[in-house]
Amino acid sequence: MGIIKIVDATEFYNSTKALLNKKDNDQIYVDAAVNEIIEAVRAEGDRAVRRYASRFEKVVPEKFEVPIEVAREALENLKSTEPELTAALTLAANNIRRFAELQKEQFTSFETELTPGVFTGQRAIPIERAAVYVPAGRFPLISSALMGLIPAAVAGVSEKILVSPPVEGGLPDRRILAAGCLAGADRVFALGGAQAIAALALGTETIPRVDFVAGPGNKYVAAAKRLLFGEVGIDFVAGPTDVLIITDAGSETAAGQPAKTAELAAADMLAQAEHDPDARARALVPNREVAEQIEQALEKRLTQLPTAETARASLEAGGLIIVYNLKEEAINIANEIAPEHLELFVSNPEEWINGLHNYGSLFIGSSAAEVLGDYSAGINHTLPTSGSARFAGGLSVRHFLKTVTCLRCVPGTGYAEALAAAETIARAEGLAGHAESAALRRAPEA
Repeated sequence: MGIIKIVDATEFYNSTKALLNKKDNDQIYVDAAVNEIIEAVRAEGDRAVRRYASRFEKVVPEKFEVPIEVAREALENLKSTEPELTAALTLAANNIRRFAELQKEQFTSFETELTPGVFTGQRAIPIERAAVYVPAGRFPLISSALMGLIPAAVAGVSEKILVSPPVEGGLPDRRILAAGCLAGADRVFALGGAQAIAALALGTETIPRVDFVAGPGNKYVAAAKRLLFGEVGIDFVAGPTDVLIITDAGSETAAGQPAKTAELAAADMLAQAEHDPDARARALVPNREVAEQIEQALEKRLTQLPTAETARASLEAGGLIIVYNLKEEAINIANEIAPEHLELFVSNPEEWINGLHNYGSLFIGSSAAEVLGDYSAGINHTLPTSGSARFAGGLSVRHFLKTVTCLRCVPGTGYAEALAAAETIARAEGLAGHAESAALRRAPEA
């Protein structure tokens, strides 16, 4: 058996589809543990946060809040010690900000006279206080600070809070601190795990209650966000990262380099697999030959990859290459999988795009590497996982804006008709008080 499972479309539908987004077997245990943390933080505040931090974190800081000057110093130190990284983060930040500004333009405030006398409107109002959680476990996700804080800043959030687990010296990773400063964080807290999410959602003696929490995290962080949703806003509940790459016969031969497609596909699959043993790397290919080329490329690249142990575990546990017969079949399978990242390595991408509608982010053509979306092209890398792209999109400015409606009325035929209709509907529903409210506003008949 090879490093990755290869199936045809029929086998996918008969035996593999149900396993794609299989839930964590110990979710009940995770939820119970997280509920315990939430209720303790609710009852005890900082004392509970400190108790769980001492159990789960590498170090417990004396104070959870980190002076913002420390983040500024981290950025200045990064400029002198790692100028290349600073330049890369600055370029990425500028692109993320420009893209977020374009997104914000789509959320406009307006008022219009819908019918004579009835003025309806919408206002786009930023939330007041948002926290962006940036994990620092296996890998410190420096870029997630940019991806969360910059859209919040562009939206106009009043108080933007960076939250990341403490490492050396009781402070978050210095590069995360630098990125947070670059992205416009107003406050910083050295907090990690489910206790961090609980503290932010509920508020404690020293940790402010926020209106919204964004950012990735482990299964305990994800569970805390899910269980606290309603008491605090969240972006979405993120699971393990995943990618699906579609190739076609034209992509193999267009440049006379069939091996190049396999190499690129393998490289991008490994870029997902190295995240975590639960990460999922998949491909849809037109024939068995391409599937075997990708498998061989995966094996070859693994011998040179520093993160090979994690990537191999991921591929062996859930890696998948599906051989399809027709384009329509591939499109249907892709929509069933609803991947976080969908890459099109096909000769005529435009012929595929309209049929594809379930994905977190679409990468069109083999030049559009998913890694550019992860870091520097401007689009956001915080995306729906575990098939939730069927009903959700990625983190954006819209998550930090409330679109609220407003109504203004003056005498007019539309106003009179709306009152009469409201009274009629209210009486049909049996809500007499509603009906009287409308009737009192109707002008007496001449």
